[in-house]
Amino acid sequence: MSFRKFLMFPYLLLIAVQASGLQGEPSRAPSKPSVVSLVPAANWQLRKSEKLEVSAISQWGGDAGIDREYGVKSFEHSTYELMGKTANVLIEEGPDESAAYGLFSYYRNESMTPVKGIQLAVNGRGVALVARNRAFIRVLCRADSPASQNELTALLISIAGTRPSQAMIASLPPTLPSTGLIPGSEKYLLGPEASRRVLWPGFNTDLIDFSRGAEAEVAQYRTGDALRAGSDQVGRATVLVITYPTPQIAQERFGAMQNALGVNQGRGANSVYGKRRGSFVILTFNADPNAATKLLSLFSVSEQVSWDQRYPGEKPVVWQMVELVIANFFLAFILAGMAVVGGILIALSKRAAGRWFPEWEWGNPDGETLTTLKLR
Repeated sequence: MSFRKFLMFPYLLLIAVQASGLQGEPSRAPSKPSVVSLVPAANWQLRKSEKLEVSAISQWGGDAGIDREYGVKSFEHSTYELMGKTANVLIEEGPDESAAYGLFSYYRNESMTPVKGIQLAVNGRGVALVARNRAFIRVLCRADSPASQNELTALLISIAGTRPSQAMIASLPPTLPSTGLIPGSEKYLLGPEASRRVLWPGFNTDLIDFSRGAEAEVAQYRTGDALRAGSDQVGRATVLVITYPTPQIAQERFGAMQNALGVNQGRGANSVYGKRRGSFVILTFNADPNAATKLLSLFSVSEQVSWDQRYPGEKPVVWQMVELVIANFFLAFILAGMAVVGGILIALSKRAAGRWFPEWEWGNPDGETLTTLKLR
């Protein structure tokens, strides 16, 4: 037996043992390989695209009055197709990231669930919503040929990507406490029209006074034993958080709400409880005193000072770098000019001092000579 055959003998023996063991077992179908698709491969095709006035948004279930309040003037309607399936894509661009998020929160409902792998995206019953920078995106699939979850995810990624910009993340309103929060009930309000549609029916939205820079968040919370147990069997309460530019405005508006709503006065079923902390006013509706106290205790306010930064606009990064280089050249030119002017002023002052004040060392030319020591 050669040395090579000697080395191969154990492997041949192992194969023979395994083959003999398999002969006594019943035959089984080969298992299918498990493949995890990280990026869906659905290839949607754009068939039509048009730009329409915001008044036409009602054709796809939107509300033109609400969209105008968030700053939308027009929208882009596109039609995508994939193997006989059709999807309508509506892209509405607002004035800033807050407006896009406000529309996203307004049209979201409790039946919608987050889309896995995509931030600020939800879907449910043939409708998907995405907030992406200054754009609010709606995707509507036909009911007779609904798209699968992977196909819908592929369309959303091709249109909006997987995550918003850092500027949008920084501009989002503060996150509401999660204890007892009913997912999908959060709404971000920037005007009275949306507030009248969302808030408690007996609440006068003029009390908020959006004309003074107010922003509001409203959400539904579980109350009573449901707040502790995490069930939804006892009831729910509405929590309204209003942010004002200054604590002085918040104090004034909270005083008006106290007079109009009887805040913390216990008026039976329509009682309103609340508090003011700095620039924030927090109110609870449809909650008994104990539930209101627990809900209000969830909110802790801390304020900090930050510098305002000018919005860079839509300029490309390359052009912004060119402007930075030009600004540096101007700065160097100014510094060089200041040095030349300073030198001229020093020379003129020395001449003037030598002429009018000959005894002064500043204008004496002898003081400018070097002192040498003749050492040998």
